[in-house]
Amino acid sequence: MDFIAAYIMRGRLQAMVVASSLALLSLIMPPVSVVSSAAVALVTLRLGAMEGLYVLGCSSLAAGLLGLLLLGNYQFALIYVLVLWLPVWLISIVLREGRHLSLAVEIAVLLGVIAVIGCYLYNPNMVAIWNALFAQMLPARLPLDTPVDDFKRATDLLAHYMTGVAAAGTVFSLLFGLFLGRWWQANLYNPGGFKTEYLSLRMQPRLAIGSMVVIAIALVLPGTVSEIAWNAAILLFVLYSVVGTSVLHTLFAAMKLARFTVPMLYITLFLIPHALLLVAVVGLVDAWLDLRKYQSTHNTPKA
Repeated sequence: MDFIAAYIMRGRLQAMVVASSLALLSLIMPPVSVVSSAAVALVTLRLGAMEGLYVLGCSSLAAGLLGLLLLGNYQFALIYVLVLWLPVWLISIVLREGRHLSLAVEIAVLLGVIAVIGCYLYNPNMVAIWNALFAQMLPARLPLDTPVDDFKRATDLLAHYMTGVAAAGTVFSLLFGLFLGRWWQANLYNPGGFKTEYLSLRMQPRLAIGSMVVIAIALVLPGTVSEIAWNAAILLFVLYSVVGTSVLHTLFAAMKLARFTVPMLYITLFLIPHALLLVAVVGLVDAWLDLRKYQSTHNTPKA
């Protein structure tokens, strides 16, 4: 994919073409939105905040125009600006100026937590909103033999956590866009730089303590406060799953069979998403134990 990065860096027009056209394509193929966000991230990381903002703004106008011409509406461009491009622009500035990938990841998760709190401040009864959406979207797709009561109980339970789940999905997308943009930048101007940054990801113990406090609040306090805390905890899960993946990559890369163990790590996470729970625990524990110091060799990782 380096040819895409090289094309983006040829000039403003090229960057805007990639960002806006892929934004439109992502309406059919949602994963493409990561590449669209990465275009904004790459320009911001390499050329600075103002250049990134210029590309973001012009790409939004271009995406809105394309949407109006091809789809008859421009609203999706505004959604992209608010949900994907603007946040990825902000965390790219953090990474460019702070030069610490861990800080950028923390800020991305913090933005997600703020979004969750903002939703509950706007409407404390988020459960009703999600239940209404489930009622509109899902019944037509239910298998004929699915008991309605079981479906309703499942959606009632899920509705309490859907705000956090939606925010977590968005944050994952933001981070993938940022990582892809940083990887492109490293490939073009600093080969191997992103790998070093990614494999050194680690959270501070004070943040881990704060995370435990959030979980304790979710367990102890009742009502809406507990619900907000659980939804925030879902965002913290994103944070520690990213860190835990970095830790395990480093540990597996130090093994003699690194060429097999490292790919198997990512294949496992892709095929068995529930394994992310264990990975997140590894990321949380690493804040205190610094698990990388236990790797079998101190040489540069092989993968």
